[in-house]
Amino acid sequence: MAHIERRVRSGKVNYRARYRDPAGRERSKSFSRKVDAERWVAEIEHAKTRGAWADPALGRVRFSDWLAAGWATTTNLRPSTRARDETLLRLYAVPRFGAIPLAAISQLEVRAWIVELSARGFAPATVTKAYQLLGKVMAAAVDAGYLAQTPCRNVPLPRVEREEMRFLTPTEIVTLAEAIRPAYRALVFVGAYGGLRIGELAGLRRSRVDLLRGTVRVAEILTEVAGRLHFGPPKTRASRRTVSLPRVVTRELQAHLANGGEPNDHVFTAPQGGTLRIVAFRNRIWRPATDAAGLAGLRIHDLRHTAVALWIAAGASPKEVAVRAGHTSVSFTLDRYGHLYPEADTRLRDRLDRLHATARPPEGVVVDLLGQELGSQRGADVQ
Repeated sequence: MAHIERRVRSGKVNYRARYRDPAGRERSKSFSRKVDAERWVAEIEHAKTRGAWADPALGRVRFSDWLAAGWATTTNLRPSTRARDETLLRLYAVPRFGAIPLAAISQLEVRAWIVELSARGFAPATVTKAYQLLGKVMAAAVDAGYLAQTPCRNVPLPRVEREEMRFLTPTEIVTLAEAIRPAYRALVFVGAYGGLRIGELAGLRRSRVDLLRGTVRVAEILTEVAGRLHFGPPKTRASRRTVSLPRVVTRELQAHLANGGEPNDHVFTAPQGGTLRIVAFRNRIWRPATDAAGLAGLRIHDLRHTAVALWIAAGASPKEVAVRAGHTSVSFTLDRYGHLYPEADTRLRDRLDRLHATARPPEGVVVDLLGQELGSQRGADVQ
């Protein structure tokens, strides 16, 4: 139980407050006023009751030191995700908070940091991602007992405006396929009609292509981080999927695979053979091809957006799109591509009109063309 001891030294009075932490170790702090000691003890006991007590010594650990220790124990991150997150923390969080003790980072400090990043012209999406990463780091410090609560709470963030996506028409797809090196003609068609990401295309093996059924099975992806290649399963369970392809794309794949190879060989390889390096492909093959096709600035990922747009134009429902694209939920599909369903509301309205047209008024009741009751023939004629 906490208690306060009055002490006199050299004619000066102070008050030493004592308490036992959750581990049973006695801790103390001195105050010049008794009321301050009582308030401090009350706060400590309240924090212990709520399970929010944190060791003050741990709170004095600098942010950069905690980041180095805590980040090293973070698991289940893909190499590409880890590299991206480390870069964001190093560029944006460490310069501001690196030398500050964890307990000294206040919510106001975090708010000011967000304002500073926005004022420096960083994109709202970048600022938001940096904040989310800082929040993960500080939440881990809370879980480890370094902090009682995270300062990353109720912080206003800049509004992220979704960029307009770029889609190719079927004619532009053919134009791009004609402009790119022949070895990657089929890649354009599979990306534009099958919706595979570039990592899924680069990781696709021959054994996962079924020409008879016209399908490809997405079960492995390739990522490249700092020049090193990493193979692994897709990021989510939904991303592990089988995609059916139009016959025209199946024929392109059949011609592409006609030279033969082992089942474990990759479908799309580097120009001289071997694993397709995405960065080199983008710089040396993709960009020259898009320029030649009059599609300068087109990203590889825009092939995936093109596929979704074509599926929707062909009448696919949001659920069908979500399954084919490997989205984790239909809500994500609608949030990202809902604007491509402009005719859905019109079709619903027309169906409602047809349903109403089947309605019949009760016997003896006369209605006008707008469906409004004019009167009843019971007992009186309608004038």
